[in-house]
Amino acid sequence: MAARCGVSYSSLLPLLSRSVVSSHGFSSKALSRPFQSLKVSAMARRGFSATQEDDFATPADLRFEPPLKIVEYPDPILRARNKRINTFDENLKKLAHEMFDVMYRTDGIGLSAPQVGINVQLMVFNPAGERGEGEEIVLVNPIVYKVSKKAVLFNEGCLSFPGIYADVERPASVKIDARDITGGRFRVNLSELPARVFQHEFDHLQGVLFFDRMTEDVLSSIRSQLKALEMKYENQTGLQSPERIDDYKRTKEVAGFGRA
Repeated sequence: MAARCGVSYSSLLPLLSRSVVSSHGFSSKALSRPFQSLKVSAMARRGFSATQEDDFATPADLRFEPPLKIVEYPDPILRARNKRINTFDENLKKLAHEMFDVMYRTDGIGLSAPQVGINVQLMVFNPAGERGEGEEIVLVNPIVYKVSKKAVLFNEGCLSFPGIYADVERPASVKIDARDITGGRFRVNLSELPARVFQHEFDHLQGVLFFDRMTEDVLSSIRSQLKALEMKYENQTGLQSPERIDDYKRTKEVAGFGRA
């Protein structure tokens, strides 16, 4: 069954006008420039900076071979810079379709392009978590320009961190600018589960991982699992892990989103 890859302001309205509840709970596992360019202060601890105006993805950056596979921590692709997209063609639609496909196959409700090895500003999500249910949303070059003062603690997981779940505090709602799959620009408010999923995936586009936003106590509770993933990476690739949780140092920049 073909996935619906487009999104428009009208298709988002059902999500914004009512409470959306997923039977999976949140997790990227079972969960698991439109207007003015606005900077976001959420940055990866490796010095990630906001994408430059002229830093667009090339055809080579958007090239992919199906089936897509999930990139797991600590692969450096998850910390790499993600370029903006300015070509809205059939290849981009196919990429979004393939991302939905792997998202559903892995019981996810959200997925970002770097999680499938493509470092561009693209995310897909469906809070219902089931093909044919809910709304399939595609966001290209998203920008956060306002977040709520109210914050909510929620148990999150991530497809790039299989089997790991922990509490993450995030703003309850966000206002964003983005493009849809055809290049159309729109501005929209997200709250509740859609806001949570968006922020999780938006972090991926900034090179930020969900444990970057955990408290020290929560991070300590999953430390052994992160070390196991680092060892798994080394065993599979024969390379030294590009980052180690034992050497982890939190940066102030990852504390929240910038406001305009």
